[in-house]
Amino acid sequence: MFELTPFSRRANDLMNLDLWRDLPFFRDAKNGPDRPFKTDIKDAGDHYLLESELPGFDRENIKVKVEDGYLTVRAERREETDEKDDSGKFIRRERSYGVFERTFDVSQIQTDKITAEYKDGILKLSLPKKDETKPNSNEIEVK
Repeated sequence: MFELTPFSRRANDLMNLDLWRDLPFFRDAKNGPDRPFKTDIKDAGDHYLLESELPGFDRENIKVKVEDGYLTVRAERREETDEKDDSGKFIRRERSYGVFERTFDVSQIQTDKITAEYKDGILKLSLPKKDETKPNSNEIEVK
């Protein structure tokens, strides 16, 4: 069967296409890529262990920040490849840049005691739990 939508309307829809919002390969760092880095979170009793896979990143390009009750892990990668001929003219020049970012709620974590380690492409964060606060209740005798 053929489509009944007039061509001019479909053309209009294409003109209103927002590349940054509608196509998966155009995303800003706040939204993150469609498939951000893999992260496992394990409950280890008195703390959580967060492990993120970040292979190929240099340690200095990984930033971990706690702000307003949220922990943000951000990793950036820049790659440049230049190939020149004998006269110094470019035959090929490629550049790529990527930012990967994840944010986690750490309202139940002692943020001043978080520790981080990066080894073999795995970022490990130890997130100590806050002590459970028991509700303060008293029974009052009625006289």
